[in-house]
Amino acid sequence: MPFNTALTRQLGIKIPVVQGGMQWVGYAELASAVSNAGGLGILTALTQPTPEDLRKEIRRCRKMTSSPFAVNLTLLPALVPPDYHAYARIIIEEGIRIVETAGNSPGPVIKQLKEAKCTILHKCTTIRHAQSAIKLGVDFLSIDGFECAGHVGESDITNFILLSRARQSLGVPFIASGGFADGQGLAAALSLGAEGINMGTRFMCTIEAPIHHAVKEAIVNAQETDTELVLRRWKNTSRLFANKVAKEAVKIERESTSGKFEEVAPYVSGKRGREVFVNGDVDHGVWTAGQVIGLIHDIPSCKDLVERIEREAEETIRKAGSLIVGSSSSVTPPPGEVGKNMNNPGAEIWGVGKTKL
Repeated sequence: MPFNTALTRQLGIKIPVVQGGMQWVGYAELASAVSNAGGLGILTALTQPTPEDLRKEIRRCRKMTSSPFAVNLTLLPALVPPDYHAYARIIIEEGIRIVETAGNSPGPVIKQLKEAKCTILHKCTTIRHAQSAIKLGVDFLSIDGFECAGHVGESDITNFILLSRARQSLGVPFIASGGFADGQGLAAALSLGAEGINMGTRFMCTIEAPIHHAVKEAIVNAQETDTELVLRRWKNTSRLFANKVAKEAVKIERESTSGKFEEVAPYVSGKRGREVFVNGDVDHGVWTAGQVIGLIHDIPSCKDLVERIEREAEETIRKAGSLIVGSSSSVTPPPGEVGKNMNNPGAEIWGVGKTKL
């Protein structure tokens, strides 16, 4: 049964599941498969070497799905930055009306996209950044907890707290990102106030993900502890799969007496990371993965995965509803007494009345 949330209504999708933009992963094969399954697939703009190449990829994706899909445009610091406005122009010209944005100083690009009436999903790792994004006019916030893959920010706030803070303080609808792989997670996110979830690592481990099968097998065989936080010293922290290269990078980072980025740069090369997805040597370079790898145990098709998430979420929500057993459950015992199978609002300690202390 299709869900009815602010996300599904505005984006025209059936299931409130978004495939996050991922460098060297967000190609038409994956994005179209997710959209065809009822979620929102996303192409990654900067995976394409030029804006015109992005135009070709958008057109290729459109031939593979008639459902809505989006484009991710991430603005990152670089000595020679890409022409972000040119990428945004291609997005607009090709009729894409849903864009996931992320990164530094996104204001001018968001303004350009909003003037073309695009719906903006902006990724944030803190409430402060989310509040700044709201001022830019974004439509949805993607709240990224510390569990997530890639850039985790510097605040180390996990989603159980971050999502509740978003619910308490933000006036814009948000989706939950980081740590999601199944329907139970979707149900939990909805319960915490989110309008849906964003999944990256989980979608890497699907049949349609255009990466080497050995990488997918490495994810399936991994535990939730098999990630490393790299580049903390330079306040550009990224969560990576804990392979030999990532571990060596962390060792150099911790032991370096000079603190020069040049010492670790060869180990965190994006070029080597891209080659991992092609040659299947998972220790060849660094690649991003979230702690959710501990929850991933198979390599399904996107259709099977999204359908399973939908089914699990429905079952979980129904089960939670069945825990409310009737009007008697809402009766509050007198102060100082503990009701059966319930917490006493008058108690100072959970489950212990004041008279028991």
